[in-house]
Amino acid sequence: MDLQGDDLTEAVVASFGDSPSERYQTVMSALVRHLHAFAREVELTEDEYFTAIDFLTRTGQASNEKRQEFVLLADVLGLSMLTVGLGNRKPPEATQSTVFGPFFVEGSPAAQLGDDIANGAPGQPCFVSGRVLNTKGEPVAHARVETWQADEDGYYDVQKDLDHPQNRAHLITDAEGNYSFWSVRPVAYPIPHDGPVGELLQAGGRGWMRPAHIHFMVTAPGYGRLITHVFAAGDEYLDKDAVFGVKESLIAEFTEHAAGTEAPDGSTPDRPYYTVNYDLVLATVEETRASGDR
Repeated sequence: MDLQGDDLTEAVVASFGDSPSERYQTVMSALVRHLHAFAREVELTEDEYFTAIDFLTRTGQASNEKRQEFVLLADVLGLSMLTVGLGNRKPPEATQSTVFGPFFVEGSPAAQLGDDIANGAPGQPCFVSGRVLNTKGEPVAHARVETWQADEDGYYDVQKDLDHPQNRAHLITDAEGNYSFWSVRPVAYPIPHDGPVGELLQAGGRGWMRPAHIHFMVTAPGYGRLITHVFAAGDEYLDKDAVFGVKESLIAEFTEHAAGTEAPDGSTPDRPYYTVNYDLVLATVEETRASGDR
């Protein structure tokens, strides 16, 4: 009774002591201690407390099957990238991971190698290709490559009123680990900032742009899952990414070609187009575990 200060904190921590999960106790104990320490450090006022409750309530209300405002919040606070770093300790030869983002959709359409997955999305055509390899440089056959991206207006298909997917599909690598598809050249775009997260950024005097990129998620039996982006070299927002997701090794050249010149798949597009080639390197489950133990 009449608990205050450190006594209050320790009483709350102790209240979780009967949980059958040791990990749950660890997480909740740390959360309570850090949360209470934060409130003491900033001398949190009741008005600020209720403002925070309102912010979190509206963040939940802004989330739906097409938009995840809480993921966006974690992204702009750097929590997503911090968690990515903690959970993806891999050999240096493996492709680096980055944020998942809020626009992944389960059940993407299947595409064949070389297909046009733009499906009518606006933008300059772009041929994307590469290989899925292991850390020894050997091909990973039959890997599943999920890909999704925004169009030239900076919108993902789920942000538009469409009855079909655009710039979104999954492919299976061939015996040599090759993957390829046509989409559109990605452009820099603003993250959704018409909701609570946008208010947070504006209050902090922060920008809301992301550099041009293509999302990938690659899985294969015996290998750790890879979630990453390929960023466009030269983009003005590479060092100002609103979600802190850029890594130097994930930047690639998107090369422009004149109309009528032969593309890597042997076609001759009748308008200017781009190509980008990027190999995706997977670490085995064992290599990931070994790296995590270091």
